[in-house]
Amino acid sequence: MPGIHPRAVWAAGILSVVTVAGLLAGGSANAVVGTPVNDSYSFTAQLDIDAGNGSKRGCSAALVEQQWLVTAASCLAGNPAQGTQIPAGAPALPTTATIGRVDATRQTGTVVDVVELVPRTDRDLVMARLAKPVTGISPVGLGFNPLVPGEDVRVTGYGRTKDEWVPQRLHTTTFTTGDVKDGTVALSGKSDNAAICQGDTGGPAFRDINGRYELIGVHSRSWQGGCLGTDPSEARTGATDARTDDIAGWIQGITSRDVLRRKNWNDARSMVPGYFTGGSPGGRRHMDLFVAWKDGSASLFQGADNSDPKYPFTAEYKLAGSGWQYAMSVAGGNFTGSGTDGLVVRWQNGQVTWFSHVDQNGFSKEEQLSEPTKAWKEYAKQITVGRYTANAQRDDLLVTWVDGSISLFPDLGTNGLKHESQLLKANQAGTNIEQISAGEFTGKGTADLLVRWRNGSGSIYPGVNVSTKFDDEIKILQSGSDWRFAQSIVTGSFSANARPNDVLVRWENGNLSMYPAMDATGPHIEVQLLK
Repeated sequence: MPGIHPRAVWAAGILSVVTVAGLLAGGSANAVVGTPVNDSYSFTAQLDIDAGNGSKRGCSAALVEQQWLVTAASCLAGNPAQGTQIPAGAPALPTTATIGRVDATRQTGTVVDVVELVPRTDRDLVMARLAKPVTGISPVGLGFNPLVPGEDVRVTGYGRTKDEWVPQRLHTTTFTTGDVKDGTVALSGKSDNAAICQGDTGGPAFRDINGRYELIGVHSRSWQGGCLGTDPSEARTGATDARTDDIAGWIQGITSRDVLRRKNWNDARSMVPGYFTGGSPGGRRHMDLFVAWKDGSASLFQGADNSDPKYPFTAEYKLAGSGWQYAMSVAGGNFTGSGTDGLVVRWQNGQVTWFSHVDQNGFSKEEQLSEPTKAWKEYAKQITVGRYTANAQRDDLLVTWVDGSISLFPDLGTNGLKHESQLLKANQAGTNIEQISAGEFTGKGTADLLVRWRNGSGSIYPGVNVSTKFDDEIKILQSGSDWRFAQSIVTGSFSANARPNDVLVRWENGNLSMYPAMDATGPHIEVQLLK
């Protein structure tokens, strides 16, 4: 902040962190002229730090993933006066986080220990891993768009107010961004008395975009003018936050590493890629993954925004409903031309239905494409969805049958299953098809078909359409390859690659691998996602 000497700034930072023993019991938090909040900002966490010798330190934090918080490194430093650098690993000071308890008089939320720290060395910021995932609380989103001066951002925290030593509720107010520098952003209150107080350190500053929250920083230093317990002559209320917008990819890379490990992937019945949660073709966010489990439940894994192929998914959403153990085949695609994807399902009784839209909040109304029939129950084998016709707005359904034939149902969103084109007649070779997936490996005008055969060999059929006779086969795997152990093969944009030609494989031992940016020469680079 202009006109503030470094020593004075750091002194303000110390005041925003240290508390007296016993002050945190039942404590809530705040910015001075903030208002108590409801559960909308329950991603704001309260940290109780045992500083030794019977003293405690109170800070705030933000839940950015079910098992990860982000906060100020100075909160967890052994001696905040000596700087913000802290070692990675287990915290030196025993630390407990309370998440989801915006009202200290209620026994809501989750209380869990912090077990690992991953600090930044270029700013007052650290990632904190919790001993177990937190459920029932939506993490704050990450803001990837660069900060500019003059933005209004909301701040929350569990610190003092102007007249409360230990507030009983989480508080919030609005600040405006000022100077944006490498690693920091200056904040000034929108109202005269707004300030960030002792105990607010590490709390989030975030954009509120019509109820969608994007983290842009965590509270680092403040002058605390007007905060209870500070010098009454101190009138300055400005603050400095450690930025998160310029390291959002780094944060997401840290939080993504545990997402897949929480599940037993031997229990996955269906894996379906798609743009379900707001991503878009050619956009920053990767494809999501819908998974139906053998216990009848379903999950949606949100595609990451980072470019690290080792961590393609950043969050798991458990979807309401059950009965997915009766889904024999599931495929995802754009059936409405809206830019977001839905699901088509072949059920155990031979019925075919679709959900035009699915996201982290659930499913659209289920619509019937076909009543239960013997053909779909006994003779349909594999289904996949892709652009196999000239329609650039809606996807088509491709089906393999037990007699080796292949059918195409074009423009599923408009035509349903009314029009069937036989792409391949019944043949002995086709009966050996084990798995299929639609992708773009060759740059043709329509989607390619990836086939894994029973003997472990693999083929790509480029540019499949109504006139293709499957004569143009590109062999990418030979008989006896390890792919004979593949239980699921799906194609999508799961890395920093705009084309859907990353191949995700679930093996029979429950491991997951990805082959990024595969082309017509076959798989070359294997990235192990889960071992």
